[in-house]
Amino acid sequence: MLQNDGRPVISSHGEDVTMDNPHSEIKAHFEAHLALVQRASQGLTGPISRAFHLLSACLFSGSKVLVCGNGGSAADAQHFATELVVRYRHQRSPMAALALTTDSSILTAAANDDGFATVFQRQVEALGRPGDLLLAISTSGDSENIFRACSSAMNLGLGLIALTGESGGRLAGLLGPDLNAENVMLLKVPGQKADEVQQIHLLVLHVLCELLEEKARRR
Repeated sequence: MLQNDGRPVISSHGEDVTMDNPHSEIKAHFEAHLALVQRASQGLTGPISRAFHLLSACLFSGSKVLVCGNGGSAADAQHFATELVVRYRHQRSPMAALALTTDSSILTAAANDDGFATVFQRQVEALGRPGDLLLAISTSGDSENIFRACSSAMNLGLGLIALTGESGGRLAGLLGPDLNAENVMLLKVPGQKADEVQQIHLLVLHVLCELLEEKARRR
């Protein structure tokens, strides 16, 4: 396969790619994913366990989880909330979760009146109550609307889990090691590229869903 200037298309792995025979590119993607998952398995057991305990303390005390993110992370937010409210694998009592990405009237009104940076912050301030928890998803950790939502959650005394990529971005400064709060955490996953981070984010969210569902079934 050639580009418009006649040069061959080169994959991110340095190989020529033809759409007639993309086997090497497909294999390379799987191998890269396996390596990333291996890295994640070595460093995320503790952070995921802590996130599970924070979510458990919220959900099984009668409080709710608010979830937000942009783009692909918005889809992950809705996915996670759905798995808690309906089910992951098994029938059990529903858990209270609300994605802040779904009400088009609120999102467009907030964006139009106060700017897109406020679309999640406004909802956190309106809906957050003591005992609730905000799960904020950002591959970069730099999104202004996520940063503001997290700041508001902390100011209101909500629990907070910020799920980010490897650097943590701006959220690393807000939720870094100097922060002394038992119900707040930064959960950084390996990966520099958005697609890599999103793959691990979905795995983390599925693990959390399974753990929470199993606890709900045993209650």
